[in-house]
Amino acid sequence: MNKYAKIAIMVAICLAVGYLSGIVTRDSITTWYTTIEKPNFNPPNWIFAPVWTTLYILMGIGAGLVWHKVKKKKEEVSTALLFFFIQLGLNATWSLLFFGLKNPLLALIEIIILLLMIYETFIKFSKLNKFAGYTFIPYLLWVSFAMILNGAIWWLNR
Repeated sequence: MNKYAKIAIMVAICLAVGYLSGIVTRDSITTWYTTIEKPNFNPPNWIFAPVWTTLYILMGIGAGLVWHKVKKKKEEVSTALLFFFIQLGLNATWSLLFFGLKNPLLALIEIIILLLMIYETFIKFSKLNKFAGYTFIPYLLWVSFAMILNGAIWWLNR
């Protein structure tokens, strides 16, 4: 399989996870989320879909580029992709905890673990393909902001 097919598969997987996470969040955004107190730096709701779509595409590109290295560095690629899929699962789990269970504290604890896994994935990807690592920088920044936002929401609504 060529590099572009691997990238396309990984982008599709990431977008599918994003879509499924969106299903979990959709109802809560128009009901529960409107009723809780949020900090003044809370972005408008419309910004989340394009930001996450972009981040999922970048993640998929990075993962596809790493996957493409599997013949040359099988063990390192396998480990990097394991971290990738763990962080992707944690990404989806955050939506379930925050919006599905409406539990900002549990989501805050989980997003800290998620951020650590994203960082480890970034490190592993960077060692295999610099550009693949770079695709994770916006994701690291956004999830760092999301962690602060999550913490502020928990604090304001405890």
